[in-house]
Amino acid sequence: MNDLLMQANLCDRIICDSAGTAGYHIGSPPDYRMSLAAAEILGIELRGQARQFRKQDFEFDLILAMDRENHRDILTLAPPGQYRDKVRLMCDFCSRHTLKEVPDPYYSGMKGFTQVIDLLLDACEGLLKHIMSNQLTPSDAS
Repeated sequence: MNDLLMQANLCDRIICDSAGTAGYHIGSPPDYRMSLAAAEILGIELRGQARQFRKQDFEFDLILAMDRENHRDILTLAPPGQYRDKVRLMCDFCSRHTLKEVPDPYYSGMKGFTQVIDLLLDACEGLLKHIMSNQLTPSDAS
C-alpha cells in the first residue's frame, strides 16, 4: 500500500501502518518469503518490523483485518459498540479476486506467498480507489 501511495503522491496525506493481533514476531522484519515475493512480483522492498495492534490504533480512520479471526480480535480491544465501522476486511476492497479473507501463507511455500502478494495488490488498488473517491477531493490528490 505504501508503494501505491508513493506512486499517487499521497504519502504526505495518508499514513499506512501494519500490526498483528498476536505477538509472535514483535520486532522482526517481514518474513523473507513475503519480501522475496514482493520483490519478484512487484519490484518493491518490504520494510518495517512487526508490532502488535494496540488500542491507540483505533485513532486510524480505517483498520483492515486479513481474516475474520483477526477482525474479531481487533474488535475485542474496542470499547463496546465503538469503532465497528472502522474495522473492515482487507478483501472487501478486491476487484479481481473473490476470496473473502487473506489466507495465511506461512506453511504453504512460495506459491502461497505469491498468491497473497497478488491478492493484497488487488485489495490495495481497490482501497486506494475507495479512499480517493470517498475521502479525498481532487485538489487533495494532486
